Amino acid sequence: MPQTYFKRYRMEISLRRVSWASTLPAEYQLLPWSDQLLEVHADVKFRSFRHELDAQVFPCLGEEVGCRRLMGEISQKPGFVPEATWLAAYTLPTGLLDYCGTVQGIRDSHGKGGVQNLGVTPEHRGRGLGTCLLYQALLGFRLATVRTVFLEVTAKNSDAVRLYRNLGFRHVKTVYKSVEVAVY
Repeated sequence: MPQTYFKRYRMEISLRRVSWASTLPAEYQLLPWSDQLLEVHADVKFRSFRHELDAQVFPCLGEEVGCRRLMGEISQKPGFVPEATWLAAYTLPTGLLDYCGTVQGIRDSHGKGGVQNLGVTPEHRGRGLGTCLLYQALLGFRLATVRTVFLEVTAKNSDAVRLYRNLGFRHVKTVYKSVEVAVY
């Protein structure tokens, strides 16, 4: 099967340099990790990524079952950082919650924090939720005594690259992700 390659940036930030300045819109709230929210994280991840480039790079992000499996794997990793794992929710006029953003955190074998799958559903983008989720994750990493945090982002995802740069992440490495391409 033929393959294609996606250019990705590894970006890092030192938590000693982060200033916390983010305002969550009044009708939104952030919810900390709970095992009972695993399925909700998976659903939000799926709705955030299914029509995006990252679902081509990581096909599991384009499938509900793939997102459930991925969330289960992340939450069971020895380096899972619950303090850096959050959901965003919009309060509907009825009082019910519309879950609309997710981020997960892990600690690698070198003690660095890794931001996993920061996503906001399309109908809630442009309101600063990604920034709020990322700041909350960084604060969680700091509370877990992590000093440096990394993430990887697909280079063509210019909105995400811009967000990370604006928050102080710096590009430290370029990597390429090989993906098999179906030929019909």
